[in-house]
Amino acid sequence: MGGRITIDTTLLQERLNYRFIKPELLMQALTHRSHGKKNNERLEFLGDSILNCIVAEILFEKFNDLDEGDLSRVRANLVKQQALYEIAQSLSLSDYLRLGEGELKSGGFRRPSILADTLEAIIAAIFIEAGFEGVRVILRKLYAQILENVDPRKLGKDDKTLLQEYLQGHQLPLPVYTVTATTGVAHNQRFEVECVVDSLQIHVFGDGASRRSAEQSAAKLALLAAQKAIPQTGRAAKKVSSKKKKSLLEPSQGDEQLNLTLKG
Repeated sequence: MGGRITIDTTLLQERLNYRFIKPELLMQALTHRSHGKKNNERLEFLGDSILNCIVAEILFEKFNDLDEGDLSRVRANLVKQQALYEIAQSLSLSDYLRLGEGELKSGGFRRPSILADTLEAIIAAIFIEAGFEGVRVILRKLYAQILENVDPRKLGKDDKTLLQEYLQGHQLPLPVYTVTATTGVAHNQRFEVECVVDSLQIHVFGDGASRRSAEQSAAKLALLAAQKAIPQTGRAAKKVSSKKKKSLLEPSQGDEQLNLTLKG
């Protein structure tokens, strides 16, 4: 067995804004499989499904301009291990875990996977006691601050995608990536990639353990450079548009409309 036998969960329940009718149900949700046979694995299974459903509902209501693909992408990032780990940390969940001796010694109370799984188990435990509506209220509160700061257009997108969309949004040509150097032996190589955006005179380099990671690194630098360069380019383009191409104004108008919609 091992681990802590008795835990005072009063503060945890206050942070959750929920008081358990059956404290033993919360204890089971906090119990890792390394601690004993009666653990939180089945609760975790149930909590995962409930979490996905309620977060989907929240996003469906909040972002009514997002299509199915974008809603799925945002939800996937809000229910993945890292997001759950951060919520678990805000609850100081590691102070309440019931772990076996081995997990205690190896620092299991800090492991993101264990904390994320435990949070899912707690969600299931609340569902069992309070039903769907009860757990919905809890999850809305837990996700409220996250959703205030999240940008659904960017969440979950890698740097190459963000750069491409940024350039397309300003009617600029796509970047060109070129491997400029490869170092190291076959099983431990490093790649250097150049990212070029000629229209903005951007030439930056990124490196990584794979070509893909090097391209992502270069794209991140290129996006930062593009965001600095676009205002000047935009002023120049505006002068041209008044005489030649009225359509050049359309991307900025579209961006503004999208921003207003998402803020509403």
